[in-house]
Amino acid sequence: MCLEYKFEAYVRKDGQVGIRNKVLILPSVACVNHVASAIAGFFSNRDIVSVNHEVGCAQIGDDFRQSLSTLIGLASNPNVGAVLVVGLGCERIVPEFLAEEISKACSKPLECIVFQKEGGTIATISRGITIVQSLYQQILSERKEEVDVSFLKVAVECGGSDYTSALAANPAVGHAVDRLSDCGAKIVISELIELAGAEEILASRCENAELMSHIATAIDKYVKISKQYSGEELFGIFVPGNISPGNVQGGITTIEEKSLGAVSKGGFKCPVVGYLKYGERIPDKPAGLYIMDTPSYDIESVTGMVAGGATIVLFTTGLGTPVGNPISPVIKITGNGRTARCLQSDIDVDVSDVLEGQISLAKAGERIISEVLGVASGKLTKSESLGFTDAGVTRVRPRL
Repeated sequence: MCLEYKFEAYVRKDGQVGIRNKVLILPSVACVNHVASAIAGFFSNRDIVSVNHEVGCAQIGDDFRQSLSTLIGLASNPNVGAVLVVGLGCERIVPEFLAEEISKACSKPLECIVFQKEGGTIATISRGITIVQSLYQQILSERKEEVDVSFLKVAVECGGSDYTSALAANPAVGHAVDRLSDCGAKIVISELIELAGAEEILASRCENAELMSHIATAIDKYVKISKQYSGEELFGIFVPGNISPGNVQGGITTIEEKSLGAVSKGGFKCPVVGYLKYGERIPDKPAGLYIMDTPSYDIESVTGMVAGGATIVLFTTGLGTPVGNPISPVIKITGNGRTARCLQSDIDVDVSDVLEGQISLAKAGERIISEVLGVASGKLTKSESLGFTDAGVTRVRPRL
């Protein structure tokens, strides 16, 4: 059944499989985002990217540890062939320490430079360009090998949702990930507040009661946070804060409605096999659905899953969104025919013909799998072609 699901990819020294071969320029703190961006921008090369973020200093405890582990995870993603850490020199996340931890987590060419030691902006950019040229030459020798989809780690995401997301795009993705999971792929879904009200669906597929209890507790955390800061219950029609104005305009009235649509992109029968903290590494085994604890902000959610090792992202949208990622390609899928026509520069897969009765959800799922295999083999997504590299690390505590 799965023999036809093969593609060409990069097999790393540690056995991880990447579908891109990028040099990542990683700031250890937001203060040098502009320096990292300038180094990447010099090359005008899609395989040389930087990650801009807002963390790295004035953080303690869980917040500090989560930011550090997320940056390590981004650098460790199999789509990254080499890394240049760019530090300021006085930040909480010490750049040399970050580089050392990355080297422990994965085996790939790695360098580190520090702004205050190099002599300022111009000197740091110049030195960074020289290093990146060398790193890029090193990874150019990497050759692709044929692998099967059991090596894929697929993130599923939704944003700018409307009624077509629930009726077409999300369930079409669900059919696709069921097939991919059957073939050994690992699937990760996040945005826990958008699973509130759909816990029973997940419970029926959990491998054990303890796992479901863990997931339910994590979902309930967001329900309590919503009530604490809004002063209102999460559940109810048009409750402020639980769904966006765009969701309401798109025909979604309650968080339960949104959740019932959102959960379907995690499949209908693949087992729920694990719960992951934000940015935690997605295991190599077993195949199935992993649930990651992230907020519902698309950019932070996708960043967490990519930090966990997701090498490709299936992103459904009814209303449309241009969000991309610097490390893992983002495939945009819509069930809204109007959006597909108006946003042709942003949409990769149109499954609106499901609602027109022209194809089944299963056939739409196969269409998505075909796109996955094409992108996994090197085809550029629309967001990659446009050069969109959105990233954001979610926070745990206030900054000091």
